[in-house]
Amino acid sequence: MSEHPDLWLVIVALGLGSFGLRFMFTGLLGAWSMPAIILRHLRYAAVAVLPGLVAPLVLWPNATGGELDPARIGAALVTITVAILWKRVLMAILTGAGTLFLLLYLLA
Repeated sequence: MSEHPDLWLVIVALGLGSFGLRFMFTGLLGAWSMPAIILRHLRYAAVAVLPGLVAPLVLWPNATGGELDPARIGAALVTITVAILWKRVLMAILTGAGTLFLLLYLLA
C-alpha cells in the first residue's frame, strides 16, 4: 500500500471518470439511437487509436532501450502487408506475432 493518499485519490478519480464516460453512452444514451454521422465516425475510432498505441512499440521499444530493432520493423511490415492483402485482422495479428518471435529467435 502506498503511503501517499494523493495517489489513491487520483486512482479513484480516474476510475470514476472512466466509468462516467462509458456510462454516459451505454446507460444514459443506450435507449436512443445515435445519428448516422456519429455512428459513421465511431467506426473509425479503433483505426485511429491502434496505430498510436503500436507505433511507439515498433519505433522506440523499451526492450532495446529505444533503438530501432529489425525484428520489430519486419514484424510490423509483415502485419501491414497481410492486413492489406487479406483484410483479416486476426490473421494479420497472428502472422505479425509469429514473424516477431521468429525474427527475435533468428537475430538473437
